[in-house]
Amino acid sequence: MAGSSEDAEENWFRRFHPSPEARTRLVCLPHAGGSATFYFPVSKSLAPDVEVFGVQYPGRQDRRHEPFLTSIGAIADRVAELLRGKDGRPLALFGHSMGAMVAYEVARRLEEAGTPAEALFVSGRRAPSRQRDESVHTRTDDGVLAELRRLSGTEMDLLGDEDVVRMILPVVRNDYRAVETYRDTASTPLSTPVVAFTGTDDPVASVDEVASWAAHTTADFELVPLAGGHFFLTRHQDVILRYLTDRLVDKGRAHV
Repeated sequence: MAGSSEDAEENWFRRFHPSPEARTRLVCLPHAGGSATFYFPVSKSLAPDVEVFGVQYPGRQDRRHEPFLTSIGAIADRVAELLRGKDGRPLALFGHSMGAMVAYEVARRLEEAGTPAEALFVSGRRAPSRQRDESVHTRTDDGVLAELRRLSGTEMDLLGDEDVVRMILPVVRNDYRAVETYRDTASTPLSTPVVAFTGTDDPVASVDEVASWAAHTTADFELVPLAGGHFFLTRHQDVILRYLTDRLVDKGRAHV
């Protein structure tokens, strides 16, 4: 059974730059339709001070033959289960868009298990308490593609390739279903500090909606508005990396 556990961990976590001496591990969760490779630049920039785990959801890239998990809770259950078996190093979570919701649910599960995360970084997603009536997952294929183009979440040249479109549409539709049917059931806020990044022109997460993350923690909260739309973080990678370094490396050294 130990072998099975190791295989499962290898399926879920991508360590692009293994850093066994790093004080902190940062677990990065992708957006709808996204994959672990989205966080390769983060891993490269933070290693070896922080070891980055890029999470690979089932149903995409090298896991494309595995069945989807159809809810945010189901994904969070599996990620949290695997993380609880790790080596005890301080752990932080980063998620963009759908990944922010998964990161939040993983943080809840870790806290309930008595191993709270050191920090939660959320990006491009309104607070769990701020719901909108959305149904992208029920649209036609053309409707789903129109939403991808609106958010510029997928390279536009790839959307012109019929084979690529056919491959990614089931993944994207499933992810949208998971996001759009998610409801927060927490009765108490986290005790984990939260930093929320947001694009000032994001059509699916206003600055005000993202600011409401403050109600989901009893610890420190910081809102970081940055110019741009839903994928503002690709334009402001240096800014976000500075925040991550400040909280995970510099503050960590100050407490050694």
